[in-house]
Amino acid sequence: MKKNAKIQKRNFNTSFYAYLSAWLSIGANLFLFVLKLWVGLITNSVAIVADAWHTLSDSISSIIILVGIKISEKKANKKYPFGFGRIDIISSMILGFLLSIVAYEFLMKGIESLKNKDVVTFGWLAILVTIISILVKEAMAQFSFWSAKKTGRKSLKADGWHHRSDALSSVLILIGIFVSKYFWWIDGLLGIILAIIIFYTAFEIFRENTLSFLGESPDKELIDKLKIIANKEADFDTDLHHVHIHNYGNHTEITFHINLPAKMTIENAHIITDNIEKIVENELNMHATIHADPYKN
Repeated sequence: MKKNAKIQKRNFNTSFYAYLSAWLSIGANLFLFVLKLWVGLITNSVAIVADAWHTLSDSISSIIILVGIKISEKKANKKYPFGFGRIDIISSMILGFLLSIVAYEFLMKGIESLKNKDVVTFGWLAILVTIISILVKEAMAQFSFWSAKKTGRKSLKADGWHHRSDALSSVLILIGIFVSKYFWWIDGLLGIILAIIIFYTAFEIFRENTLSFLGESPDKELIDKLKIIANKEADFDTDLHHVHIHNYGNHTEITFHINLPAKMTIENAHIITDNIEKIVENELNMHATIHADPYKN
C-alpha cells in the first residue's frame, strides 16, 4: 500500500507541474502575443510581428501538450497494454511541424522586406514590450527548469529551453531596435535570423522525439546504477548486460539480463529478480523486466 501511495503521489506531482507549466505558458504567451502584434503592426516591423506569431505558436503548442497529457494519463488496457504515454511524443512532433510552417512564413517575409528595402521606425513602446518579453520568457524558462528538476520530466526541461530561445530572440530584436537607424536592412535580417532559430527549435523537437520512437541506448551512468542495485540485492557480481530502454512518455520500460548461479532454484532466482525490479521502480522510476542467465563455468 505504501509503495502504491508513493507512486500515486509522484505521478500526481508530475502531472500537477506539467499542467501548471502549460497553463502558465498559455496565459503568458497570449499576453505577450497581443503586445508584440500590436507594436509590430504599429511599427511595421517584420521581426516583431514574426516574434509575436512565434509566441502565439507557443500557446498553441501548450494546448497540444495539455491534450497530450490528458490522453497519456489514460490507463493501459488489453488493446494498449503499454498505455498512451507516447501521445506526448506525437504531440511534440505536431508542435515541431507547426513551428516549421511558422519559420518558413517569416523567412519569406524577411527576404521580401530586404528586397523591398522596407524601413522600420521603432519607438519607446517597442523597446518596452521587447524588454517585458525578455523578462517574462526568462522567468518562464527558470520555472520550467525548476519543474523539470522536481519531476524529472524531460518535456519540461525542453520547454524551458524553448522559452529561453524566445528570450534570446527578443534580445536580438532589442539589439535591432537600437541599431535600426544606422542600418535600414536590420529588421529584415533579424526576421530571417528568427526564422532560422524557429527552424532549429523544430529540428531539435523532431530529432529528440524521433530518438524516443526508435529507442535510445542507455547511458553509462544508468547502467552503473543498475549494476549497483543488482549486485547489492544478489550479494555478488551479476554481470548485468543486454540493457534496453523503451520510452512510453509517461513511463519507461527497461529490460536487462543478469547472471545467476546455474544450480540456484527458480524460487530464489525469482525472489532476487523480483526485488531488483521493485528497487529499480522505486529508485529510478522505471518498470523493469529481468532475464536470468546461468553463469558459465
